[in-house]
Order: sequence, then structure tokens, then C-alpha cells
Amino acid sequence: MSRPSSPAGLATSSCPTADQVSAVNTVWVDIRALLPNTKEDLKLDFSKKVEESVISLLQQARDLLYGAGSLCSGSTRETCLQVSEIIIDYSWEKLNIGTWRDVDKDWRRVYSYGCLFKVLCMCSEQGTIADTIRVCDMGLLMGASILDNILVRIINVLQKHLTYGKRSAQEDTKESQRKKIRNDHTTVPSIKSEEVIPRLHCPSLEHFRENYMIPQKPVILEGIVDHWPCMKKWSLDYLRQIAGCRTVPVEVGSRYTDEEWSQTLMIVNDFIDQYIVNKNSIGYLAQHQLFDQSLNRVLTPAKLVLVIGRKYIRLYSPQESENLYPHETQILHNTSQVDVEDPNLVKFPKFERAAFQACILTPGQVLFIPVKYWHYVRSLDVSFSVSFWWL
Repeated sequence: MSRPSSPAGLATSSCPTADQVSAVNTVWVDIRALLPNTKEDLKLDFSKKVEESVISLLQQARDLLYGAGSLCSGSTRETCLQVSEIIIDYSWEKLNIGTWRDVDKDWRRVYSYGCLFKVLCMCSEQGTIADTIRVCDMGLLMGASILDNILVRIINVLQKHLTYGKRSAQEDTKESQRKKIRNDHTTVPSIKSEEVIPRLHCPSLEHFRENYMIPQKPVILEGIVDHWPCMKKWSLDYLRQIAGCRTVPVEVGSRYTDEEWSQTLMIVNDFIDQYIVNKNSIGYLAQHQLFDQSLNRVLTPAKLVLVIGRKYIRLYSPQESENLYPHETQILHNTSQVDVEDPNLVKFPKFERAAFQACILTPGQVLFIPVKYWHYVRSLDVSFSVSFWWL
């Protein structure tokens, strides 16, 4: 493929009509400000694992971006869009050969660059911002960080230009019903006094460190996140407003050890509609491992902050590992074979001897989970939480 001449800086010619300038150019100017000033600054350095033909395509897309013809020009934009799609399609094939851990990071970067160039083409024409954000999200989910995480920064700009129409009375009624959703049929487990995880209200950092962090003892902290904006702002409606068009990985099924378990990608609005409002099946936002309804082990200290809903949680110390029957395979060695609330004691007799601590976590509470502790989590209501892991 031939490549157009490319002067030093970004093309600055504007879109041809006044209507397009008002509707499109504001977004394009904001996005363009995030890019390197010259094509030499947008470096395309890859290992020899990436074929020369692919690097040539990346260079062609870059030259179109920084060339004399503006991306607002129909022919230039269409050419760049076609090149971007070829890059995305080819690198997608590379991402889906073999296991994910064996995918070379350079191919993930190639995929992200393909998404970046496609996004720039979309930003320079009249299209839906939501569609452009989806492409950015795919680059973030399947690719690797490029240009100081530029895809995240582009999303931040796009969301500022994303407008939300006024809601109808019918939509307001439906949203009011959504906010009241609870799993009324869910049984709330009883917890014996000797199993209860202790609670502390606003302890000093020194007290927490000396009595729980260092000796590695579970504890529920109260009153330490009341000032967080999410404690007042978060609701299904709010999440739709700020993240409804964002693409997220979703785990479908109760446990990832089940045969019918699967993963998919969907936007947050669809996730809420399918798995929270209509309850078609069980779905979890995949990036939050504590949402998995199975017994797992935390390999680093963790804190779970509950914002909405209630969660029933059990914690087992590392000393109980033998009684929990971990899977023998390396990939699942931190997952128990036992169905915690309905154990098969004939198959797993020692599980009955496993001592544990438990709680029903409510909004505003923070659970400290020590390193290598096994944890079991079941949502009692529609719930949202924030997890922290540190070394």
C-alpha cells in the first residue's frame, strides 16, 4: 500500500461544514490535544514477533493521522478506517490463538494501536460517542497500555461530551423499581457468636496494624469510608449515567468451576437489564474476583468495601487448607472443591472440621481479609463493592 507524504505536525484543516465543526470538531480538538505533537513522537517499536507487514500498516495509519489530508476528509478517513480494521482483525486472531497467558504483549499493543487509530477516525466524523467508547474499551480489555494509557484519557474526554436525554415518566418509574430490587427469596444464614468476625469503629492506623495487620486477623472496620462520595451517589441509575455505555467482562454462571460457566463482554446497561433487573441468570462483573460464588484463597492482604446491598462472607485461615479440599490442578489450586453451604460430607468428610469466621457485610463496612485466607462470598441482595489488594 502507498503511504501519503507526512509533514512534521498533526494535520489541522477543519471539517468542511459549519454544522460539522460545531458537532464534531470540539471533540476532535480535545482528543487531538492528547496525541504526540509529531509522528516521530508516536513511536511504533515492536519486537520481531510482529511481522513487517503489520508494522507497515501501523505506520500507514500513523502517516494518515499526521498527513497533509485531515481525517475529516472523507477519503483520508475511510482509508485510515480500513487500515485500522485490518490491524484490529489480524491482531485479534493473534490474541485468540492458544491460552491468554501465552499471548505476546506486543500483539496486545498492536491491537490497542488498531483501536486507537479507529477511534481517531470515529472522533473526526459524526458518529455516536458511545460506539467510540466501546472501541476504546475493547482496546483496554484485550490490548495493552500504549502512549501513557491514552485510551483511558480519550474515554475521559468522550464522556464529558456524552449527553443524556431527559428520562420519561415511565423510565423514572422503572428506575424506581430497580432501586428497590432485593433478593427477597434469599435465605440469610445464621451466624454463631463464636464465628462472628469482630468489628472496630474508626480504629487508629497503629491499632489496626498492631492488632490485625501484623498478626493477620480478619476484622470489619466501620466508619472509615462514610465520607466516600460513592456511599451516597451509587445506585443503578447513577451507574447507568456514568458507565452505561462502558464495555465490561461478565462471568455467566454461579461458579467458574461449573461446566456451563462462561465469559462474555457487554455494556453495563445490558448487564444491569439482563442480570439485575430481569434476573435471566447469574452474572458477575468478571474483574471483581470476590464476586465469584465459590471458595477461593487471597494471595495478598485485601480489603472489601461494600457500597450497596448485603453479602454473606465466610473466611477460613490457611491452616484449614487441608480440610477445604483444594483442586489438584495448578490453575485451580486456590479454589476449593466443596460447595460451602451444601457440602458433600461423604466425599469431603474433613470439611465438617474446618473452622471459619463469618459475617453479613452491609453498606459502609470494610472487611480486612488477611493474606492466604480462603473466602466464600454470596450476595444477599443486588450489591456493589470495591476491592483492594496490596503487597
